Amino acid sequence: MPVGRYAPSPTGTLHVGNLRTALAAWAWSRHDRSGFRMRFEDHDRHQAADEHERAQLRDLEALGIDWDEPVTRTSDRWERYAAVLDEFVAQDRTFPCWCSRRDIREAAAAPHAPVEGYPGTCRDLDAAGRARRAAESRVEAPSLRLRGEGEVVGFVDAVVGPVEGRVDDIVLRRGDGLPSYNLTVSVDEVDEGIEVVVRADDLVPVTPAQIVIIRHLGGTVPTYAHVPLAVAAGTGRRLAKRDGAVTLPELEAAGWTATGVRTELARSLGWCGDDEVPSSGELLDRFDPHHLVRTPWVYDLDERRPW
Repeated sequence: MPVGRYAPSPTGTLHVGNLRTALAAWAWSRHDRSGFRMRFEDHDRHQAADEHERAQLRDLEALGIDWDEPVTRTSDRWERYAAVLDEFVAQDRTFPCWCSRRDIREAAAAPHAPVEGYPGTCRDLDAAGRARRAAESRVEAPSLRLRGEGEVVGFVDAVVGPVEGRVDDIVLRRGDGLPSYNLTVSVDEVDEGIEVVVRADDLVPVTPAQIVIIRHLGGTVPTYAHVPLAVAAGTGRRLAKRDGAVTLPELEAAGWTATGVRTELARSLGWCGDDEVPSSGELLDRFDPHHLVRTPWVYDLDERRPW
């Protein structure tokens, strides 16, 4: 029985695409009464706020989504991430990097440069080379990168299918001293015993790097299920708050009920027909992890009659 999680950023109100992914993640774990955890990935200390956390939890509860306590936060675990980084440094898995984004762009534009990714500028520097880079660099402090070694990592996604990706020398700690998303999410998956990660498919490309970090931590790699995004009608671009009434409060103000929104999300995931209004329990009974929708959802609720 796989333990799952939902891990939004508390930087604003969840839109229905976020809620749809949350519903899928919840159903995967709860359909066989497994654990389901809530984690706030509050890396953005400028926009993350308690009020956004409370609003997101209210919207999830309104849709019938429940979770196991306690709710966790990235910002409560800086010491844990620092300890992991210290371990990786001691194991010679990392190197300091003084490259700015501009440096990386310029290196990528040079003749015979790799098509993409970090060019390895600081990877193999000796002490003198590091001192020179520090003196010449545009950045105030170096980031810390993982020695990726160009490893190609493959996994079978429960929705997308077979995936392969080359793991670059990814950033583990930013120049401002904060741990990167790829590090924190990987440490959290291991520490919380997460066995299935259901999230939007725009995160497929970063998954191989996270798998490498999880393996370095000695953890078990979760099952991944990347759900297709909700997209805006007409443009096909990923749904955003500029695309009309897309949050639960906006839809409720337009006359939608939480039950109506939940049912439409369930229909978009293929869990019920046009004339059905299943309860939360019935949705769990119908859930089949082998039959998840594999196409984006074209959002149109703000153009339809509410119910």
